[in-house]
Amino acid sequence: MHIGLITTEYPISGTGAYGGIGTSMKNMALGLVSQNVKVSVFLISQKLGKVIEEDGVTVYFIEQLKYPVLSWFFYKKHVQHYINKIIQSERIDAIEAPDWSGITAFMSFKCPLVLRFHGTDAYFCELEGRKQKFKNYWLEKFALNGADHFVSVSEFTAVRTRQLFKLQSKITIIPNAVNLDYFVPEKEEEEPLQILYFGTLIRKKGVLDLIEIFNQVVEKLPEIKLYLAGVDTRDIKTARSTKELMMERLSLKAKKQTIFLGKLEYALMRSEIAKATVIALPSYAEALPMTWIEAMAMEKALVTSDIGWANEVMVEGETGFTVSPDNHNFYAQRLVEFLISPELRREMGLKARSRVKAKFSQEVIAQLNLNFYQGIID
Repeated sequence: MHIGLITTEYPISGTGAYGGIGTSMKNMALGLVSQNVKVSVFLISQKLGKVIEEDGVTVYFIEQLKYPVLSWFFYKKHVQHYINKIIQSERIDAIEAPDWSGITAFMSFKCPLVLRFHGTDAYFCELEGRKQKFKNYWLEKFALNGADHFVSVSEFTAVRTRQLFKLQSKITIIPNAVNLDYFVPEKEEEEPLQILYFGTLIRKKGVLDLIEIFNQVVEKLPEIKLYLAGVDTRDIKTARSTKELMMERLSLKAKKQTIFLGKLEYALMRSEIAKATVIALPSYAEALPMTWIEAMAMEKALVTSDIGWANEVMVEGETGFTVSPDNHNFYAQRLVEFLISPELRREMGLKARSRVKAKFSQEVIAQLNLNFYQGIID
């Protein structure tokens, strides 16, 4: 069996920034390779075209080209032509792409096309209460209409996407996977108490709420520190730096205890997770967040949001706490409960990793992906 994956981001040397989709794509690719499946990744919109092999995966860098008119359309046709040649020469059985931004709109492939729901722009706009640009909806609708099969990383995302685009076809649920050999628990050192947020500094991730929450925590535990790891973004409502908005909301006490780490490399990020006493991830908009699963895999005490997808990942009061991000008092209370109790952190951390082993390990998810692809190819 030979599967192709189309993406704009993939964690590999020579590429730019990547997020949760890139990480989940790589975990999926490596999981399939472990099942003796051949995998090719088509990395589009790259500065230079080249082909490399890494970890048993063939990665095709497809150079971004510009055209005098309708450049976005003609580049899509170029990508289609490029991939179809590889489909035929390398005998690819099926090809997959994420749903976001309508990446495969106006493309037609010489094998079945699978779209995996990591969350369309329409999906995130609906969750955030934002108006979507018509062009974005139109492209995503065209891409969905051109797909042969659908997979979603969560039931919540599947239901919302079906409603938004009036889909009739079956949607198979296969969660994201995490590499449990990489995200391993480390012995808690005698570090000062610290809360860690990791992810993009953006309103939809609840970071402005987290500042208000931390203002309350620092009143109860004056020595506590908040570390924030992630790239800054321009705020969707104010067009200002999200980091600046966060700084303005910090109390004088909290400001002295807050450290912005910026964007970290993968290995450094894992190190920060290991050092954290508690992880706080109060997001308003996700499909199935890799950050949550990675923290759980490392047996960390975790307080997340309680929205939609949350109960597909967390078990409230067992693998951590789930709280509405806008309930600042209760969220702060849950953080303090963890911070003052090493026993509670240890107990829930163990249960969190156990849940990840059962539901989100590369081995478990690789088998689900293999079963799915065997079903659509046979």
